[in-house]
Amino acid sequence: MSVKIEVIAGGIPHNNIMIAGLVSTLVCIYLTYLNAVTNTEMFSFFGGLAVVSALIWGSHTIKVLCSYGIGTGVPSAGMIAFGSGVIAMLLSTKFGIAAPVVALVLAAVIGFILGYVSNNILNMKIPAMVQALTEMAVVGALTVMGFAAMMTGGFSFVGMTTKTVTFLGMPITNYANSFLGGGLIAVAFLLGAIAIQHPFNACLGPGWKQDRMLMLTAECGFLSMIVAAVMSFALISAGSALISLLIALIGWLYTYSQYFVLSKRDAHSWLDAKPIPDTEGH
Repeated sequence: MSVKIEVIAGGIPHNNIMIAGLVSTLVCIYLTYLNAVTNTEMFSFFGGLAVVSALIWGSHTIKVLCSYGIGTGVPSAGMIAFGSGVIAMLLSTKFGIAAPVVALVLAAVIGFILGYVSNNILNMKIPAMVQALTEMAVVGALTVMGFAAMMTGGFSFVGMTTKTVTFLGMPITNYANSFLGGGLIAVAFLLGAIAIQHPFNACLGPGWKQDRMLMLTAECGFLSMIVAAVMSFALISAGSALISLLIALIGWLYTYSQYFVLSKRDAHSWLDAKPIPDTEGH
C-alpha cells in the first residue's frame, strides 16, 4: 500500500518568497558596508534586518520540504541549514566586499550536494529535497553573516576575529573579544537555527495559514535580533548597538501584536481568561 502526500497549497508562491527573501537579505547585508564608507558603526542594524528577511524565506522553505510528510525533520532541517551555511560564510569572509555573493554561491553548492546525497544515496526520494537543502544552506550562510555584520559592524574576516581597544592611548588588538574568538558565532548559530524551524513547528496542522506562520517567523527573527543587539554592545559603539536594539524592539512588538491578531482570527474561539486564584487550604 502506498500513500500519496500532497504539498500544502495556497498563499504567495514559494518562488516569489525565495526571490524577495534573497534580494532583500543581500541588499540589507550590503547596506552594512555603509559603516566602512562613513567610518561609523551606526548602520549595523541592517545586518539584523537581513537576518529577519532570510529567516522568513527559510521558514517557508522548511514548510515546503516538510509538507511531504517529514514533520519530525523540522528541527533537523534548521540545524542542517546552519551547519552547512556557516562553513560557506566563514570561507567567503576572505573575499572582501564580494563576501555575501561568494557565501551565496558556496552555500548553494554545499546544499545541492547534501540534497543529492539525501535523495540518491540515503534514498529519501523527496521531490523538494535538493532545492530545499540548497535554499536552506544559503539562508543559513546569509543569516550568520547578517548576525556577524550586526554585532561587529561588517562582514570581513578581520572584523570577526579581532577587536581593537585603546588603553592609555595605545591600541591593543584582542582576539578573544571578537565574534569568532568570543564564541558569539555559536550563539548566532542557535538563534538562527531555532528561529527558522520554530514557526512551521508551531503553526503546522489543518489550521495552518501562510501569513500567520510568516508573521511568527518575523517575530522570532526580531526576538533573535534583540539578543544579538544586546551582545553587540561588547563589540561596537554603544550608540550603534542602541539603534539596533531599538529597531529590534519596535519590530518585535509590532510582529508579536500582529501574530496575536492572526492567531485570534484563525482560532475556533478564544477567551481572555483570568489566572487561577490561589485558595488557602487547597
